[in-house]
Amino acid sequence: MRIGTVLVRGPSMVPALHDGDFLLVLRGGAVRPGAVVVGRFRARPDLLVVKRAVRPAEGGWELASDNPFAEGPTGVADVEARVLLRYWPLGRR
Repeated sequence: MRIGTVLVRGPSMVPALHDGDFLLVLRGGAVRPGAVVVGRFRARPDLLVVKRAVRPAEGGWELASDNPFAEGPTGVADVEARVLLRYWPLGRR
């Protein structure tokens, strides 16, 4: 299935996304720098992350958090899906 949902956990994408936000994602969609994506860092393939695509790198993508104070894995990641929209909670911009 190409369309799916993801639940955000943690503060790494604040202020754009918050812990508990639900996202609608498109698997296999085209990725461009600046897009919010779901991926797996090659150094931590067991961990699914929501991050912002920075630039293509080594056959994958360099991803970054929007929150400059967030800690977590870094390096090249394989993108699994592109975020289309946040659908819950309603009313948050």
